[in-house]
Amino acid sequence: MREIYSIIMALLQPLLKFKLHRRGQQEPGYLANMSERWGDYSQLQEEGHAPSHVWNESSLAYRPTVWIHAVSLGETRAAAVLLRELRSALPDMRLLLTHGTATGRAEGKSLIQEGDRQVWLPWDTPTAVDRFLRRFQPEMGILIETEVWPNLVAACRQSRVPLILVNARLSEKSLKKARRLAWLARPAYRALTAVYAQTHADAGRLTQLGARVADVLGNLKFDARPSRKLVQLGQSWRKSWQAKLPQPKGVVIFASSREGEEALFIQLLADMQPEQRQAVQWLIVPRHPQRFDEVAALIESAGLTLLRRSQWDAPADTKGPAGVTADVWLGDSLGEMAAYYAMADLALLGGSFLPLGGQNLIEAAACGCPVIMGPHTFNFAEAATNSAQAGAAFEVADLAEGVTTAIEMLQKPELMNQCRFAASAFLKQHQGATSKTVTAIVAMVR
Repeated sequence: MREIYSIIMALLQPLLKFKLHRRGQQEPGYLANMSERWGDYSQLQEEGHAPSHVWNESSLAYRPTVWIHAVSLGETRAAAVLLRELRSALPDMRLLLTHGTATGRAEGKSLIQEGDRQVWLPWDTPTAVDRFLRRFQPEMGILIETEVWPNLVAACRQSRVPLILVNARLSEKSLKKARRLAWLARPAYRALTAVYAQTHADAGRLTQLGARVADVLGNLKFDARPSRKLVQLGQSWRKSWQAKLPQPKGVVIFASSREGEEALFIQLLADMQPEQRQAVQWLIVPRHPQRFDEVAALIESAGLTLLRRSQWDAPADTKGPAGVTADVWLGDSLGEMAAYYAMADLALLGGSFLPLGGQNLIEAAACGCPVIMGPHTFNFAEAATNSAQAGAAFEVADLAEGVTTAIEMLQKPELMNQCRFAASAFLKQHQGATSKTVTAIVAMVR
């Protein structure tokens, strides 16, 4: 059956290439080193990069190549948490970091050290996967959260490359989809060397697909530390802005908003009385950067005033909007989410107000920002439930209720202080997954 899948994947290559070029028109990062998608890494040799499995000439010690695949932005941030401790445990390791999206690759650049490699994971065809493994010869592979590709897993097994899935999660929705393709999914999950799940619920669903769940270790993202520099930047934005206002205002961020949600949100703001809308400073930070201009157009077409982050004097400006108000601020920058959370009083959780599964709410908790979330949090079900029980998050029926709740909460300073404290306590309660995961990885490498 995998041969049939491989034929289909081969036939899809022209379409995938077309989609890649089209996506690259909005996000140029997709156009970089495109040949790697087909397993062609010849540009590394042209740049003078030796094969990954070279000897360390100073000590004549073999340096193991540990391959980590972090498909997108969220997984790359989880990889950063993991790498912080993994490099200490394996000081001679060489990192091979792969991605599937431009945002993931851009975020991952900061994780690369001398001797490491960062490339695209190839499309899941036998030829491309074989080229990838021959070129880099990793000692082991680590997949973050969800990325399990049939040909990739089979090739690793044949090449005797241990392949583990860490921080693993599988929603009920994803399980149903996998069951419809059980002939393809079950052999792939069974062939993984080991799986380390985030929650017991995830472990149960992964087991149903044949995965060998070795342990439940928690979520790496609870161990993430927001950049102190970014947190200070956000706090300085808020301070300088508030100082210019006749009276203080609260800031509500619509964090990692998704297509469809922004239109609903903007219409809600447009329908408000001006004095009610202007009592709060609203900030939208879209999940996908290629949609910044589209969201800006939605705001202006609704007759609302707009101020974009990119208009704040300069990218490194510590003054922020400096007292400038607008109906809506647009966070049209990359890598500054911690600063936005540090500036905000409350966060509306993107992806949770339409059936999209929700985005990561842990980063908000790490910055002490309470969350209001919609009913669709199946991608982070346990974290959402636990945060609500801890008083760090509040679930509402829809976006209209979310906006109303935010306005009401901002008028209750004592409640807001309790929520900030609860967010910090919730974060600390669930930390510790990283050290457990690193222990499991090191045992396999050695």
